[in-house]
Amino acid sequence: MKLRIVGIIPSRYASTRLPGKALKPILGKPMIQRVYEAGRKARSLAGLYVATDDARIASAVESWGGQVIMTSPDHPSGTDRLAEAVRAIEADIVINIQGDQPFLDPLMIDEVVGPLQEFPALQMATLMHPIHRPADFADPAVVKVVVDCAGNALYFSRSLVPYPRVPSPSPVYEHVGLYGYRRDFLLQLAALPPTPLEQAESLEQLRVLEHGHRIRCVITRCADHEFSGFSVDTAADLVRAEAMLRERGLT
Repeated sequence: MKLRIVGIIPSRYASTRLPGKALKPILGKPMIQRVYEAGRKARSLAGLYVATDDARIASAVESWGGQVIMTSPDHPSGTDRLAEAVRAIEADIVINIQGDQPFLDPLMIDEVVGPLQEFPALQMATLMHPIHRPADFADPAVVKVVVDCAGNALYFSRSLVPYPRVPSPSPVYEHVGLYGYRRDFLLQLAALPPTPLEQAESLEQLRVLEHGHRIRCVITRCADHEFSGFSVDTAADLVRAEAMLRERGLT
């Protein structure tokens, strides 16, 4: 049986540091449109939707032919918004695509789908890549992940893990916040209460581990991590985003 795989981009208008950032232009094109257009290039997706609670975002997405699912304005997290959205569509596997990463490489979507297609018992997958910049090791905004021998996550942290007490060839991996779920598991996850480690680190993916579930972590082959993983959170980030496009000769 062929699995139906869909991508959903949770998007809200409210933002503490940059209200309306989903619609902010980056070289003339709204950020959410750049995310959507990248998602459409993924080979594995049979459908792509923006899940939003805001009519302005919905109108913008529909103006360029995108599909929208309207959701409640009361969701505390993107996962909750995703769970409501998936109830309205047909899907076996759901990919949670971050709406504030305008330069997402479509290859990364296909990479996170791969293990879910290959291993029927696997419920969730995500991506990671080795950290090379020294400043990132101590940066709490750069989330680290350690995995077991099969590639399943052991822990996610804003602290440096593993701690290099002795010299080791083991790389330190940064977690890339692109997630794939089986539909039923996503609904189960959204119904679980927050957990202590999740709240301590402010990392929602720890809820999965604390409840005893596995997350398979794939090393992405995407080479330009600075670009593909760039997130827009502030007005300064918008300026930097446009500069990154110009540096790479893109529009």
